[in-house]
Amino acid sequence: MSIRDWPEGERPREKLLRCGTHGLSDAELIAVLLGSGVRGKDAITLGRELIGNAGGLHALLADPDHTTQSPGIGPAKRARLVAALELARRSLGEQLTLGAGLRNPRDSGDYLRARLRHLPYEVFACLYLDNRHRVLAFEELFRGTVDGASVHPREVVRACLKHNASAVILAHNHPSGVAEPSSADRAITRALRDALQLVDVRVLDHLVIGADEPVSMAALGML
Repeated sequence: MSIRDWPEGERPREKLLRCGTHGLSDAELIAVLLGSGVRGKDAITLGRELIGNAGGLHALLADPDHTTQSPGIGPAKRARLVAALELARRSLGEQLTLGAGLRNPRDSGDYLRARLRHLPYEVFACLYLDNRHRVLAFEELFRGTVDGASVHPREVVRACLKHNASAVILAHNHPSGVAEPSSADRAITRALRDALQLVDVRVLDHLVIGADEPVSMAALGML
């Protein structure tokens, strides 16, 4: 039976309009984005299969190539999923537009998580701030593999001076999903803190982005 033949109150699109997004499961939200199923599979079943085959919702959105392995997922449906994720990232990014001040650590954590959490390789990035903690710029400085990224203090210092930053929030992701800071993370944080002190740039935090909430090295006393 097609979803069109279901009672109106059970159709994902109608449920979303009536109850809001919180009333829908992950598979139902995917179904709304897909718009339709394929022969023998309604859109919700297809959504469940996509999530299951990818190994979870995060893995599906992080790597859209998972969708190309599923029958019935063509360029149009794949584009909708990718566009939805990008819109979510941009929505968070609007909270940290040029000149905006950071109200609390969660502001920067949510934004950096949206920018880095989905990446299958390690990235080291900086959020540059002025002396009133207003956002000047965000920049990815180094990229690596799942095993790590080489971070050069000289390049970080140069980037801070280029943006005329008074303070900086460092961030990198752990593609494994485990956000616990490693001994290498602690070592490079100390090296960057010491190097940036020489040019009067304060390191406010170093956030490690994993599958769950970002881990603040400042909150752990590692700065």
